[in-house]
Amino acid sequence: MYRTISLIMLTVMTLIGTQVQAKEVDIASELSSLHQSIDRDVVQLRLEQGELSQFTEYRIQQKSAQLHQRLKKLMNVAPLDVEQLAPYVTEHLKLIEEIDAHYLQSITALKLMLGKDNDADIMMQLTNRELERDGMLQAKSVALNWAEQLSINTANVKQKFTSSLLERADNLDSLVHYTQSRLKVAVDDASLAGKDVSSEQTAKVTQLNERLSHSSSSLRVAVQLLDDLDQDTSELKQTLFSTSGNITQGVLNLDVASSLLEQWLATAKHQAIDNGPSVVFKVFIFLLILMIANMIGKGVEKLVRKAVSNSKLNFSKLLQEFFTSLSGKAVFTIGVLIALSQLGFELGPLLAGFGVAGVIIGFALQDTLSNFASGMMILVYRPYDVGDLINAAGVTGKVSHMNLVSTTIKTLDNQRLIIPNNKIWGDTINNITVEHQRRVDMTFGIGYGDDIEKAERVLKDIVTSHPKVLKSPAPMIKLHVLGESSVDFIVRPWAKPEDYWDVYWDITREVKMRFDRENISIPFPQRDVHVYQN
Repeated sequence: MYRTISLIMLTVMTLIGTQVQAKEVDIASELSSLHQSIDRDVVQLRLEQGELSQFTEYRIQQKSAQLHQRLKKLMNVAPLDVEQLAPYVTEHLKLIEEIDAHYLQSITALKLMLGKDNDADIMMQLTNRELERDGMLQAKSVALNWAEQLSINTANVKQKFTSSLLERADNLDSLVHYTQSRLKVAVDDASLAGKDVSSEQTAKVTQLNERLSHSSSSLRVAVQLLDDLDQDTSELKQTLFSTSGNITQGVLNLDVASSLLEQWLATAKHQAIDNGPSVVFKVFIFLLILMIANMIGKGVEKLVRKAVSNSKLNFSKLLQEFFTSLSGKAVFTIGVLIALSQLGFELGPLLAGFGVAGVIIGFALQDTLSNFASGMMILVYRPYDVGDLINAAGVTGKVSHMNLVSTTIKTLDNQRLIIPNNKIWGDTINNITVEHQRRVDMTFGIGYGDDIEKAERVLKDIVTSHPKVLKSPAPMIKLHVLGESSVDFIVRPWAKPEDYWDVYWDITREVKMRFDRENISIPFPQRDVHVYQN
């Protein structure tokens, strides 16, 4: 029995070992195939030109990326198979160096083409080539780390790699500063041209901006790789910061921050010494103009308020407030523009910018502009005024305030409602207090057995004796309907709008009291039921 178990275990171990060996053979075959394919393409690349060369480069990039990802997976498997991986990582480093050498050769060839009429295009190709080279340098840095994990001696390779990175970063740093200065000159030339700026000037600015972006990106990769190699990159990060204008995580270290601070303080000191008195005087003039504009604006508001209130045009209170506020703000706005011109701002481009911004804001605030337009219509046609009792947008109350966007209404139960003007203008507006007289409509019923003439006299006496009922127009008291259970009179006295509810409530109360004293019944709905028995 023990012998049988031993044979089974030996068989299982043999099968497992066979599978592991087969898997290792598959991995080795795959890695070898990729290496050989890349080797062939590198050799072929030296013989090809034009678009065929670009195609081969593309193939090499794709195959190298596949090989790199496959080695990365194997390096993440614990424990590391040093014996299997070491040759492939060493070969991978050699391939990367061969590809990088090709990039350097093509960069050198491009530099030899400079000095002709197409320098701008050549410089763009150079920055693009450096951008493509970034990926190879990053892959080489990772491969060197793998070699250290596998205990491969790469001290000389790492030292040469560090030296080449330092030289490349220094060249890119100078290139970024140079491109920045060229871009500034190109932008200034385009700004001076104004509306007459040519397409060549615009293309130049665009091209220099793209070159600066590519060079900055390559410099950023070089800084990251040098950081991994524990090299000092504080000055290089200052260049990146001045280019991007953003404080990234890599820039936030003590050396960079202190250097930038010293640079800013020195610049501020020189500016204060050279231009300090002029700047202080301009700021003083700016504030003085704003103060004078504010004072003049308030004075203009008082004059306009007095003019519109005494005008024979009979402006509404809403329109008076609008003209008063508009005049003061217009004067202050003119003062702000004059003050800005004293600080050196050009008003032409500024006003043009306001125009463009106005179009954009107009699209974004269509509902608000609809309220604004409705507010203007309300101001012009004056369907109501401040203090009027209105019914609009399903709300009844007094108008307490209005601007070009909304109307504030205080309801009869003292609630304050702010209603958008387009809701009011798009609905029926009932101005209850616009007329000086308002009819109070009431209906009173008496029983069919009561004296109609007596009831009519009582109602007339109640209405005419009320002090707030107007004599003209004369009140109307008529028998109106013979209802199912009552004889109905309509009572319609006239009163001032502000006395409407007092008249309504007083007369209703007095009718009930007088009818009771005069033995006049006020019937309620009733139904007689007759039951017949056979």
